[in-house]
Amino acid sequence: MDIFQVISLLGGLAMFLYGMRLMGDSLKENSSGTLKKVMGKVTDNAFKAFLLGVLVTALIQSSTATIVITAGLVGAGILTLRQSLGIIVGANVGTTVTGQIIRLLDVDGSGSAWLRFLQPSTLAPIALIIGIVLIMGSFFKNARSIGNIAIGFGILFSGLLNMTGAVDSLAESGVFEKLLSGLGDNPVLGYLVGAGVAFVLQSSSAAVGILQAFSGSGLLQFKSIYAVIVGIYLGDCVTTGIVCWIGAKPEARRVGVVNIIYNLCKSVLALAGVVIAHQIGLLDGLWDRTANSGVIANTNTIFNLFCALSLLPLMRTIEGLSRRIVKDRPEKPGKFKDVTDALNPVFFNTPALAFQSCYHLLLTVFTTARTNIERSFRLLKQYDPKLHKELLADEDEIDQMTDRVSRYLVSFLPHLQNEDHVAIMDQYYKVTSEFERLGDHAVNIADHAATLNKNNTVLSAAALSELAVLESAIMNVLDESEQTFRKRDVDAARRIEPLVQVIGELIVVLKRNHLKRMATGECNVYADSTYTDLLIEFHRIGDVCSNVGIATVVRVYPELADHEHLYFDRLHAGGNKEFDEAYNRARQRYFDLLPGSIPSAN
Repeated sequence: MDIFQVISLLGGLAMFLYGMRLMGDSLKENSSGTLKKVMGKVTDNAFKAFLLGVLVTALIQSSTATIVITAGLVGAGILTLRQSLGIIVGANVGTTVTGQIIRLLDVDGSGSAWLRFLQPSTLAPIALIIGIVLIMGSFFKNARSIGNIAIGFGILFSGLLNMTGAVDSLAESGVFEKLLSGLGDNPVLGYLVGAGVAFVLQSSSAAVGILQAFSGSGLLQFKSIYAVIVGIYLGDCVTTGIVCWIGAKPEARRVGVVNIIYNLCKSVLALAGVVIAHQIGLLDGLWDRTANSGVIANTNTIFNLFCALSLLPLMRTIEGLSRRIVKDRPEKPGKFKDVTDALNPVFFNTPALAFQSCYHLLLTVFTTARTNIERSFRLLKQYDPKLHKELLADEDEIDQMTDRVSRYLVSFLPHLQNEDHVAIMDQYYKVTSEFERLGDHAVNIADHAATLNKNNTVLSAAALSELAVLESAIMNVLDESEQTFRKRDVDAARRIEPLVQVIGELIVVLKRNHLKRMATGECNVYADSTYTDLLIEFHRIGDVCSNVGIATVVRVYPELADHEHLYFDRLHAGGNKEFDEAYNRARQRYFDLLPGSIPSAN
C-alpha cells in the first residue's frame, strides 16, 4: 500500500465523517422543535423511553448527541434521571441503524435494475443530485436543510466507497492479514483497538462503518471482529461521559456515568455471551466465516438488542451506582437557579432547546424587572427600607441572569445556520440589554424615593396624583411589552408605539404643571431636581418598551431590519390609520385622568 492509497483511504474517511456530521446536524436542526416536545413529555414507562431513545438516535444518527441532549434536559429539570434511563439504553440500540444502512454495500444488483438503485454507487450520486437541486432551487422554506441532509447522505456513501476502494489493496498485504488474525487470537487486543478507534473518532457509528469498509478486503472473520465491535461501545461512551461531565450539574453528570456503567456491563455481557456460545458450539458455522458488511451490522445490532433487553430491568440499580459515584454538591439555592441552570451548552446542536432556555430566562428577567418597577412606584408613595432592600436583591439576580444569557448567546451564535434561528438570536440579543435597563430604571426610581425620604422632602398631592396617571400608562405599556415578547405578538407590539407617544406627551404636561406649582409654592423647590430626574426615568422606560416592540416586529418581518426606526418614525409622524386611532384612544384615556388638565391639540 503506497502513500497515494493511504491518502485515498484518509480522504474517504474524511468524507465519511463529514457526511455523517452534515446529515446528523441538519436532521437535528430541522427537527429540534419536535425533539424538545417529544423528549420533554417522556413518561416513567421505561419501555416507552427506550423506544424514544431508539427513534431519536435513528433520526439524528448519533447516540452521543441523544445522550448529551438527555443530560441537558435532566440538568434543566425537564427530565428526571430515572426518566432518562430508558432513553440511554434506546440510544445505544438506535445507533446501529447507521450500520444497517451501510450494509447496502453488500447488495448485489447484477440481476436486477431495481436492486442497483440500492447500491451506494447509485444512491450516493442520486442523493448528491437531490441535495444540490434543493439547495440551489430553494423551492420551499426548509429546502436548504433537507438538501443538506441529502448532501450529507451522498458524501457519507462516497467516502465509504472511497475507503473500500483504498482498502482493497490491503488484501494483498501479509502484514494486514497477520494483524487481523492476531485479533482473532487475542480478543482483549481487539477490544482495546475498538475502544481506541471509537474514542478518537467520537462516534460508534463511524467506527463500525470503518470496520464495514475494511470488510471489503475479505480478510475479516467473525472471531477477529466481535471483540472490536464490543470495544467500540466503551470508546464511544467515554467520549459521551466527558461531554456530559464538563460544566454540568451532578444530575446531568450522572447521565454520562449511567451510560458508561451500562456500556461496561454491555461489554461484559456480550463478551461472556460470545465465549459461552462458542464453547457450546452455537457459533461453529460463524466463527471462521468471512465477515462482510452485513455480518458486522447484524452482529452490532444483535449485541445491542440482546444487552438492552437483558439490562433494561437493572437500570435502576445502575442509577443507584451513579448516585454513589457522583455526589450532590452543596449549593446555595438562588432565587432563579432553575432558569439559569437550563442554559446548558449541550443544547447548542439542538437550537430549539437552547432558545427555549433563553426564552424562559429572558421572560424571568422581564417579569422581575417589571415587579421592581412596581415596587419603585410604591416607594415613591411611601418609602419602606425593607421593600427597597428586596428590590436591590432582585436587581442583583437580574444582573446575574443577564450576564449568563449574554455569554450563552455569544457562545451559541457560531452553531447557528438556519436564517430563522439567526432572527431569533438577533431579537434575544437586543431584548437582553433592554430588559436589564428596565431593572436599572427601577433602581434609579427607588434611589430617588430614598433621597426624598432622607431629606424629609415630600411630593405634593397634585404631583403624586399626576404621577399616578403616568404610572398607569407605564404599566399599560409594560403589559403590552410582556405580551409582545411572551407570545411574539405583533399586534401587541404595534400597540406599544401609540402608548409611548402618549407617555412622552404626558411627561411634557407634567413638567409644565410642576413649574406652575413651584411658582405658586405648591411644590417644594428642593424636590425639583428629583422630580425632573423621575420623569426622565419614566420616559426611558417607554423607550425600552418601544425597542422591545421593534425587535419583535423585525423578527417577524426581517425586511424591516435595515430601516426599522425609519418605519416607526413614520408611524409617529401620522397618516397610519391604525396607529392614529390607537394613539387618540390612549391620549383621551390618560389625559382625561389628569386633574384640572385640558388636553392640548396634537
